[in-house]
Amino acid sequence: MAPELKEQEKETIQRAEKAITDKAALAELLAGILAKNDEIREPSFKALLHISETHPEVLYPHWEYFAGLLVSKNTYLKYEAIYLIARLTIADTSRKFERIFETYYELLDDKSVIPASHAALNSGKIARAKPHLRTRITDRLLRIDDTHHEPERRELIKSYAIEAFDEYFEGADDEDKKMILEFVRGQVASSSPKTRKKAKAFLKTWDQSKSRTGDK
Repeated sequence: MAPELKEQEKETIQRAEKAITDKAALAELLAGILAKNDEIREPSFKALLHISETHPEVLYPHWEYFAGLLVSKNTYLKYEAIYLIARLTIADTSRKFERIFETYYELLDDKSVIPASHAALNSGKIARAKPHLRTRITDRLLRIDDTHHEPERRELIKSYAIEAFDEYFEGADDEDKKMILEFVRGQVASSSPKTRKKAKAFLKTWDQSKSRTGDK
């Protein structure tokens, strides 16, 4: 890692740790993710992301603030909200995600491929935090072909869905596992190189039928 990147990472952690106990510092970060200036917005987002991963309970009281960004017209604000909301589900004792489930998964059909891809990717964390939603989440990810995106973009989004499946496949119920495996097997011949690679890696790990027959 380059020295300047190490320094940036150190600064991010320092800002995050300060904001955990300093309300003014936290307010600055919350305002910062709305900034048009990338030099303000990106460090603010990274610090909040760090907090969401280490102390999600600190950001949970601001759930509605982040949830509101999911319907923003700004692609990057949606992107930020997708990541923060997914990480806060571990602290979601009031089942707030259940109330915005449809809003979140409508992003799979967003006009931009960016929110769609990252909503799919972060589904793995949500499924791990909320086991009772796994079947609903699986159903949404399996229906990426139903979205409006151009075929090549749908194929790319599927690579992110496969990454999500990898996060919670072990804990999925048997019926979901069957459908996920069938879906992933179908991506081995995807037009997307990334998706083909993810599919092969997933099947190498999880496809027991291949392991029993000795297939590689």
